Amino acid sequence: MPTASTSAQFSSFVGERLSRIITPRPGEPLDVRSLYLVEASTNPRRCHAPSRTSLRIPADSEVSFETYFNGLPASYWRRWSTLTSVVLRLHLTGSGRVDTYRSKIDGSRIGITGVSFCGPEGDGATAATTAPHTLDPQVTQCADGSSIVELTLGLEPFEDGGWLWFDITADTPVELLEGGWYAPVAAPTTVTYTDQQTGLTHEVDNANKVVIGIPTFNRPNDAVAALQALASDPDVDAIIEAVLMPDQGTKKVIDHPDFASAAAHFGIGGGVDGATDAAGQPLSVTPDGRFFRFEQGNLGGSGGYSRIMYEARQHTTAPFILYMDDDIAIEPDSILRAVAFARFAKQPMLVGGQMLNLQERSHLHSMGEVINRADFMWTSAPHVHYDHDFSQYPLSAARDHRGAQHTGLADPRWQETADLHRRIDVDYNGWWMCLIPRLVADTIGQPLPLFIKWDDAEFGLRAGAHGFPTVTMPGIAIWHMAWSDKDDAIDWQAYFHLRNRLVVAALTQPEGASINGMLASMAKAVVKHTLCLEYSTVAIQIEAIKDFLRGPDALFDLLPTALPKVAALRREFPDAVVLRSASDLPAPSGGPGGVTEEPRGIRRKVTALAKGLLHSVRPANPAHHSTPQMNLPPIDARWYSLSRLDGATVTTADGRGVVYRQRDLDKAKQLVKDSFAMHKQLREKWAEVQRQYRAAHPRLTSLEAWSEIFGPDTLG
Repeated sequence: MPTASTSAQFSSFVGERLSRIITPRPGEPLDVRSLYLVEASTNPRRCHAPSRTSLRIPADSEVSFETYFNGLPASYWRRWSTLTSVVLRLHLTGSGRVDTYRSKIDGSRIGITGVSFCGPEGDGATAATTAPHTLDPQVTQCADGSSIVELTLGLEPFEDGGWLWFDITADTPVELLEGGWYAPVAAPTTVTYTDQQTGLTHEVDNANKVVIGIPTFNRPNDAVAALQALASDPDVDAIIEAVLMPDQGTKKVIDHPDFASAAAHFGIGGGVDGATDAAGQPLSVTPDGRFFRFEQGNLGGSGGYSRIMYEARQHTTAPFILYMDDDIAIEPDSILRAVAFARFAKQPMLVGGQMLNLQERSHLHSMGEVINRADFMWTSAPHVHYDHDFSQYPLSAARDHRGAQHTGLADPRWQETADLHRRIDVDYNGWWMCLIPRLVADTIGQPLPLFIKWDDAEFGLRAGAHGFPTVTMPGIAIWHMAWSDKDDAIDWQAYFHLRNRLVVAALTQPEGASINGMLASMAKAVVKHTLCLEYSTVAIQIEAIKDFLRGPDALFDLLPTALPKVAALRREFPDAVVLRSASDLPAPSGGPGGVTEEPRGIRRKVTALAKGLLHSVRPANPAHHSTPQMNLPPIDARWYSLSRLDGATVTTADGRGVVYRQRDLDKAKQLVKDSFAMHKQLREKWAEVQRQYRAAHPRLTSLEAWSEIFGPDTLG
């Protein structure tokens, strides 16, 4: 182990750390380990991580750090930061070699440089295999025999894409005591910003401090776990000015048995009236407390995140505000990385974390998203592929399979991995993790009162319009439940999906721009939901259009009332009523043969659609409303199957229950008629309503308007 002076020697570097080299948690399975390191198949045994920032490598082993969390996405630093080079710094014991590499936009590997390091003379195998030699000037030999490797690597070749990484080859047992990617200079403590709207220049604070905001709703276990994760890393804890937690549910975080100890780490600044510790003693509030809780009604994600920004802008000073969901697993170094990236940015910008799948933890949800202006719907950015599995397709997979692409032996997904080496530019980032500079919030205002869905997209678009871009940064990430495990496209959230999509389109689409693409997409959705017997979804989407046409003055009124209204409307439809199990109903009577087989090719799809439409215009057999024809898992509940049935149970996405979808011809006709009538109204009134929303936008995003929701005494 290094002496104190040796640790101090490593820490004395004048530059700023951009990211630590981090290792897997104890007990992580192999697929998750692939996010951190890749071990050669010829290694005599696995590496062992004594801590989250150190690694023991057996003799005669090779380890590559061409991985999601330990490679450096150099093209992003080249595009968005002021840096022209970075420094790889490693503190090592034992003898071996460090080699650095870069990739091109297609994933091709190019060697850069490498150095040898050696331990004290006579150290194990070193005496037998390593002759005495003069160390490279990029390697510093410490008094205790350990080595500090410092390699400066330029960012010039990364205009469009590419990563930097390193490999370690161990001749003797090697321990990576600590390491990281560094800037060669310290981050500036202030930056100069010129407002593109006014032309005025401001000196802006750029200190290494952040306010973390985590809104929570009926998830006290997750909320407490988030606090514990933030407290677990001393480096993260050191840069936190405050933790703000709006508590909106009926299951309060202060009632959790571990809340008192978790919050006490930060010191409690307020919001815990009536709460007690494990011994039943009232929790005490301290003047220098960093944890603040805000109890409020259920105002959705936008109400929670707006409260965070509202309080942070008025009562804290840190230059950065970091939004995080409550139902996530945190990789603490991601917080440090987000702040570091923002401090070196060429201009103030939003720094978004990516989302890994909480249930399949080596899977990446998306490299980044944009808004498709043709139909005004969010979608993956160009060259982005959904649900990438790093354990099966690591960053190296692109070149591993390229040579076989013309032989028919290449993995069909190799191109997907090549695209991971591209720099992906985005319109916005989801608020599961998103760092927002205070300057941005002070310049463009609060989030819109949308309850849930599209608030993050609108804020990103608004920021971009004011000259504040967004980056979705590889290597900065949290784990979150995948959208595939939710029914949000068809459950109560479908109302907010559509209403808020219309609101954001009205605010951001140019006046006079055609909405034909959006209307066509809405019409397609009506047909699809109707064929799938999702009548409740169609009904609440009709209500969404009605509420949009009420204009911007209704948004704040609807913030606490829309969800109860939508829930009551959905209860009128059997497809929205969750039953415990399909076994609580009679055994299925059977449906037409082959209906769950997905039609392949245009001809078969057209045939399947014709059969489904023909069946859908016939009266349903009422017997199938008491005895389902089939019990379908979500994967089989598609338009080509449900359109051929009169009654079927469909398992919910989380697998905890079923809904009994029942075809009703009269109800379907009325819903389709009402839907297209609302589409017609939307087309006719669009220009007028768009002007109303644009005129109201500054008021909707003002502190004063939000103070009417949070309480007048909260302003100032």
